[in-house]
Amino acid sequence: MSDSLSRRNFLGTAASGIAATALVRPSVAGGVEAPALHTTAQAANIAVASGNGLRGVERAGQLLAQGADTLDAAIEGVKIQELDPNDRSVGYGGLPNEHGVVQLDASCMHGPTKRAGAVGALEGIKTPSVVAKYVLLYTDHIMLVGEGAKQFALSYGFKEEDLMTDATRERWLRWRANRGETDDWINVPSDSQLVPRQTGTINMNVVNSHGDISSVTTTSGLAWKIPGRVGDSPIIGAGQYTDNEIGAAGSTGRGESNIQVCGAFLTVEHMRRGLKPTDAALETLRRVVAASEDRLIDDRGRPTFNLSFYAVNKRGEFGAATIYPSRYAAFDGSEASRRDTAYLFERNG
Repeated sequence: MSDSLSRRNFLGTAASGIAATALVRPSVAGGVEAPALHTTAQAANIAVASGNGLRGVERAGQLLAQGADTLDAAIEGVKIQELDPNDRSVGYGGLPNEHGVVQLDASCMHGPTKRAGAVGALEGIKTPSVVAKYVLLYTDHIMLVGEGAKQFALSYGFKEEDLMTDATRERWLRWRANRGETDDWINVPSDSQLVPRQTGTINMNVVNSHGDISSVTTTSGLAWKIPGRVGDSPIIGAGQYTDNEIGAAGSTGRGESNIQVCGAFLTVEHMRRGLKPTDAALETLRRVVAASEDRLIDDRGRPTFNLSFYAVNKRGEFGAATIYPSRYAAFDGSEASRRDTAYLFERNG
């Protein structure tokens, strides 16, 4: 069974193109029109992602140039990381929860058809981004979780596998041994192999030369998390969001803080008001800081965590912003490269 959007019921959904200059007036509840946005015809295929997505944006850009659907291109891009056993952030080899089980989350949106799909706490399947796309394609639901998500994947021929590599199992065993002085485990020597709490995620947003947009986010979540914890990645409007008339945005970093402000949706709404992608992401981060609990703010009024947003608009403009300096990956129509993000605070400022 082919899973290509261009070969199934999504035939003909992508726009054939937009005029050299078009006036878009998205309507909102009550019939009040949102601010008009002037969009111009795309001259290039664009992909923007978190810093670990350099290979992914290059692959997505190549596929877009070959005429691939935007969501197919984005998912093929993030699959590179999902299938890489040496990448501890997502998919196969992702860092496990406190019980030593890898639980994966992913979500996606397809702008032309206004469809979305997501999976949460998925075990035993290397590519949750593809399972999320199957939820989008073949169900009237948006999110499946846990055992139900796994059974859904198996019904479509996905193979159940052990997602722990020798390297990630060693890191988990070292974390378990050293997590407390009074537990029943004997501490082992702490060295560079001991991995602290960390998040691992890749977000990708793409727009093709016709102005059609899609987004996807996939993650193994927070290392050593409480079993069943789901972050922002599979939450539509938080981990990623697409509006085919405006643009797309997504996030990596502290998921709980992103969920509290519906950050991806908010970033797209800032672009709807006319902000450029980078400025829209910065505005969302200011909202995150304002909404943060006191326990997450240091004595200088700065967050004790980092959070990043990546965005692209229908014109093909793109950018990224973080609370503290970081880098992101982008394919600008001709080549893929890592770039510096805009940011709110210097790390030691």
